[in-house]
Amino acid sequence: MESAREGVPTKGFLAWIERAGNKLPHPISLFIILAATVLVVSWLCAIFGVQATHPGTGATVTVVNLLSKEGFRKIWSLAVTNFSGYPPLGVVLVAVIGTGVAERSGFLAALMRRMLLKVSPVLVTAIIVFVCISGNVAGDSAFVVMPPLAAATYLSMGRNPMVGMFTALASVSAGFCACAILGISDALAYGFTELAARMIDPNYAASPAINYYFLLTSSFLLTLTGVLVSEKVLIPRYAGIDLARYGKVDSERELTPQERKGLKAAFKAFCAAALVVALMCLGSDPFMGDPAKGGSIMAPSSPFMSGIIVTVTVLFFIPGAVYGFVSGKYGNDKQLFADITNAFRDMAPYILLCFFSAQFASYFNWSNLGAIIAIKGAGVLKSLNFTGVPLLIGIVFTACLINIFIASASAKWAILAPVFVPMLMLLNLDPAVTQVAYRIGDSITNPLTPLFSYMPLILGFAQRYEKDTGMGTVIANMFPFSFSFTIVWLIQLSVWVTLNLPLGPGGNIFLK
Repeated sequence: MESAREGVPTKGFLAWIERAGNKLPHPISLFIILAATVLVVSWLCAIFGVQATHPGTGATVTVVNLLSKEGFRKIWSLAVTNFSGYPPLGVVLVAVIGTGVAERSGFLAALMRRMLLKVSPVLVTAIIVFVCISGNVAGDSAFVVMPPLAAATYLSMGRNPMVGMFTALASVSAGFCACAILGISDALAYGFTELAARMIDPNYAASPAINYYFLLTSSFLLTLTGVLVSEKVLIPRYAGIDLARYGKVDSERELTPQERKGLKAAFKAFCAAALVVALMCLGSDPFMGDPAKGGSIMAPSSPFMSGIIVTVTVLFFIPGAVYGFVSGKYGNDKQLFADITNAFRDMAPYILLCFFSAQFASYFNWSNLGAIIAIKGAGVLKSLNFTGVPLLIGIVFTACLINIFIASASAKWAILAPVFVPMLMLLNLDPAVTQVAYRIGDSITNPLTPLFSYMPLILGFAQRYEKDTGMGTVIANMFPFSFSFTIVWLIQLSVWVTLNLPLGPGGNIFLK
């Protein structure tokens, strides 16, 4: 194979996608162009009176002209607030405190060598894919933690870290709604489903587990699929790259006695921290529970769920710091905090990019363009008069397309649920099957859109290893996963509907 980037193929469909994608402007320029486009489109749509009726509230949604005097005032005065309130920014920066120490102290590398030195590489890939697919139980923290961790794991095994990073990213994003454990995304989705279902049946009540059987099965099917794609597509694609370019690879080096001592101390510290967190989740009114929800720790507003990123950070920081001091990496607290500072320094390009990404996201939200696109798209699907499996597949692809424009899963479902759930209930389809079709579509295009909230972060991670990594590189390596996950999920959905299998406790295909 020809090699432009020292071993990466330059021929084939994926190489074409990579070249085309990398010809896009710098991500900052791209968001500036997109923000300007939103301003112009909002002006044009306002002139022509573009509007839609919100299916849930009945209110008329009109396009807001951001090129007006009022729009200018809002753009100018809220620029800083847009940036400081940008949701992915806070999540990433808090997580860096923990992951920075865990990585730079040598804890993660030592742990990987200790655990994976004699384990089959394919089994390691399977573990990474499964954990990442189930990562939504921890909310968005999986996007921050798993890709760099998988990269470090692969490098410790003597495999290309880019493959590990892309495998983890694809699993946690394209497989976002599949999970072996119920999490915050299940609760958020069900809340909107229940409200929409009560438009037809005022007494409708189920639980956030209505898709659990389907999504549990999905987590295993997608794990198998992700492993096959990673091993058969990505590993060969990066096979020609000499790992020496990524620095010293010590996958064969045995741990020193001091490192083993550090790992033992770190393990004890992790267990102690995890025990404290667990104890705070126990009882009739736990510290981590939401009193307004009967002390439930799984309620979206509970300290446990809303503060999951803090929990993850603490569970990385404590063993990382303990390992650093016991292994001899740190002699004092100054060296510890110097590593955290350096970890934040690596985030500088991401922070800069977030400023422009936040402005675009705010303009798009203020203009109401996203809501109108979602409402119109749902209307088109409704007008096609599909039934059964074709109708559900139509919902999947409608969610896929809208996902490119609106990143927030809850924001999309808040708009689409009042259309799709009642419509399908009138066709004798249970709200659970409508919800699962939406959640499939909401997942599979996550890593393919340049507007994906965590795309800037992933670029930053990838550029640690390959300085010339662009969005085309990311999208090209995500495409095989997204395509394969789509095929597997559509087959699974079709089988489930054809055999009339239960989707979860209280969740069926057809209304009884």
